[in-house]
Amino acid sequence: MTPRRALPTAAALLLLAGCTSFAETLAAEHGAAGQDTADQGTVDQDTAAPSSPAPGGQESCPAERAGPDPDRPVVDLDFRLSDDLRTVTGTETVVFTPDVATDELVFRLVPNGPGAAGLGNRITVDGARGDDVDRTGYEDAGAEAPGGLYVLRLDGELEPGDSTEVELDFTVSLGEGGFERLGAVEDVSWWASGFPLLAWEPGVGWARDPFVDVLGETATSPAADTTVSVSAPGELTVLMTGDQDEPSAADDGRRTWTAHEPVARDVSVAAGRFRTATLTTDGGVEITAGVLPGAGVGPGELADQAAEEVTALAERFGAFPYDTLTVPLLPDAGGGIEYPSSVLLAGASRVVLEHEVAHMWFYGMVGNSQFRDPWLDEALATYAESSVGERGSPGPLDRALAVPGDVGAAMDGFEDTGTYVDVVYGKGGAALLAAREAAGAEAFDAALRCYVRANAWTVATPDDLAAALAGLPAATDVLVAAGALD
Repeated sequence: MTPRRALPTAAALLLLAGCTSFAETLAAEHGAAGQDTADQGTVDQDTAAPSSPAPGGQESCPAERAGPDPDRPVVDLDFRLSDDLRTVTGTETVVFTPDVATDELVFRLVPNGPGAAGLGNRITVDGARGDDVDRTGYEDAGAEAPGGLYVLRLDGELEPGDSTEVELDFTVSLGEGGFERLGAVEDVSWWASGFPLLAWEPGVGWARDPFVDVLGETATSPAADTTVSVSAPGELTVLMTGDQDEPSAADDGRRTWTAHEPVARDVSVAAGRFRTATLTTDGGVEITAGVLPGAGVGPGELADQAAEEVTALAERFGAFPYDTLTVPLLPDAGGGIEYPSSVLLAGASRVVLEHEVAHMWFYGMVGNSQFRDPWLDEALATYAESSVGERGSPGPLDRALAVPGDVGAAMDGFEDTGTYVDVVYGKGGAALLAAREAAGAEAFDAALRCYVRANAWTVATPDDLAAALAGLPAATDVLVAAGALD
């Protein structure tokens, strides 16, 4: 989810910290040149042999994809983009029902992280209220002022199964220059994670992980039933997370856009002078692509490319997790940032697009702690782009596997961004490819589909992936040797 930028790695490549392309990276380093319909509200009807034995002798494999928690948070976001496209004001309403007792609510302020804040982005909480709220305040968490976390202390303990409703007002300042999850340039603004993000790990509690200087992700958030409303200048088109309604009629020079996503861990919004094209895949996924004036690719071509990636990845991992996908192409080059049912794309690279679409399965649906276990989404997404798309030769796997460092290290275990990318993307992607070779492609693919079905809409851990691979010791041995699994 973070931007691509020039980094001083050994290969001297443009790397996308958070969303780089493994196949593209190794190819440069080594000189190498039927989907099912997803039912978001309940379960996915995957078509792999119902009640069939699990691969490799596992005890069980779900016949269907797990459904989202019926007690998941309910989030309503009301954004207003200023006429000069530089400021977003908003109100967030959250209904939260914990499965572990707590006396507080913790929100992560992603725009205040070192990378985003360094480009002039910032978020402040202007007010918070709720019948159960006692006091509020910021916590530093390694972010820029006013802080990386915002905490609402409750006036008593909230027991599992009980609910509380809170409301937060906030202001987001959009920076200029560079490709980040937030920004504004002429005729277009975008903000992703541009609101106080509920930092809850179901079954565990609040994720107070610190921000780091490494250009990677550190968030943990649950899938939430999310509604988004955006008021924007009338000449702009809004593309965002969720199934969008038609915009309202212009009123005083502005239009309001709304969308609903029943299972969103986070939200992205782009508002600009987009030309758009919409198509529906054979599996029923509605894809809308948008390009700005002067773009080197048309919206129809971009939508076609996205549809091809959705279909190819669904054949490997199961039905696409969402009913819709939006792909706004932003005015920068060389990367992409994935959000639930939306990709902020900078440059029309097929390899990057495939990587970001793969994230819809790995992090969007099968979540993880991006601070504690970053490889569970990034290594799997880079593995997908090589094993599914095969758009670039990954090069010799043994060379990538020989890179020092444990693939399963936490974000604070990497001394710099180059090391993080080399280990999590390069070595992690190579380890998964090598594990597939060792176990056999058919058995490994079946095991990953079991992992997806069993852990959909949860925050998964390496133990969950190890359980899915338990009957494939050759694959497990490879991942243990790479430091991905214990």
